[in-house]
Amino acid sequence: MNFLLYKSFSLSCFQMLIVIITLLGAISSVYSGVDSDPYSTSGDDLGLYDPFYDSNNPSNPTCQPPIPPFVLPIYKVDMMQLQFAQNIEHLEAEFFLWGALGYGLDKVAPQLTLGGPPPIGVRKANLDNFTEGIITEFGFEEVGHLRALKRTVGGIPRPLMDLSQQNFARVVNQAFESDLKPPFDPYRDSLSYMLASYIIPYMGLTGYVGANPQIKGYVTKRLLSGLLGNEAGQDAVIRMYLYERRMKLVHPYNFTVAEFTNRISILRNKLGMCGIKDEGVVVPPELGAEGRTSTNVLSANQDSLSYARTPAEILRVLYETGNEHHPGGFYPKGANGEIARMYLKDQY
Repeated sequence: MNFLLYKSFSLSCFQMLIVIITLLGAISSVYSGVDSDPYSTSGDDLGLYDPFYDSNNPSNPTCQPPIPPFVLPIYKVDMMQLQFAQNIEHLEAEFFLWGALGYGLDKVAPQLTLGGPPPIGVRKANLDNFTEGIITEFGFEEVGHLRALKRTVGGIPRPLMDLSQQNFARVVNQAFESDLKPPFDPYRDSLSYMLASYIIPYMGLTGYVGANPQIKGYVTKRLLSGLLGNEAGQDAVIRMYLYERRMKLVHPYNFTVAEFTNRISILRNKLGMCGIKDEGVVVPPELGAEGRTSTNVLSANQDSLSYARTPAEILRVLYETGNEHHPGGFYPKGANGEIARMYLKDQY
């Protein structure tokens, strides 16, 4: 009798276990994106289009980073730092869009200019299809950066920027400590344009690295990390492009690509006035990774960590004056935002 009851009870539990496993399988298939996902387009779909896995879907808390306790989303210092960054993002956006497409923010996203003046002297570059594809992508990425920055911390008007051939020629002449003949023209061809690109975006990368420890709010930290990742990627593409051509002569001069990058980096270190924060695509072995390589596809310190720059350093370089109080160069009337304007006020 007892044996029969035990056997009956065991069979019932086994049946219940089968039912539970079946139910769990059905629930799992709902979220797997294989059988019931309305966005599925094939039997091989891994749920990548399932709204349940959408990182912007607030209904799934596992897709959202936890909010740190006792921390504001955005602090005043965050706003100041990230509004300052918009100066460089504007510079990159206009240079890349014009270089690839022949027009800039005034056509692509005029609302992001906030009424700031159009850049001086910028024009479409004579790019091959490969390079034009890269720069087109970079240009539209900068539009996204500006939109995210202005939406999160408020925008600054586009500053007056000088992206003329004459200004780039002045930078290169400073780097070589002589006047190149004919004057350097960034819009001449793909290689010249990528060398000119070497001059600008890296400043944004080091600026974000420098701003990182100053940022306090969790919303702005998340924004900065996303910006830093993309800017680092852009810089890596530019450096790899130039490293592959490191021994090529830059027409019409008798200098190689490696010499150009080294000279420009030395100039930026000189103008920044804060030691080595910049290295060309080829370095002496003692400056390479672990002191064992002359390859320098990524610029980094002795621990292979990215260099950091302060707003003052960045202004010294991009003003081309070595003085954050004296505008010029890429920003003839100075950069915008509270930090940049603070330095301009200090001169009076």
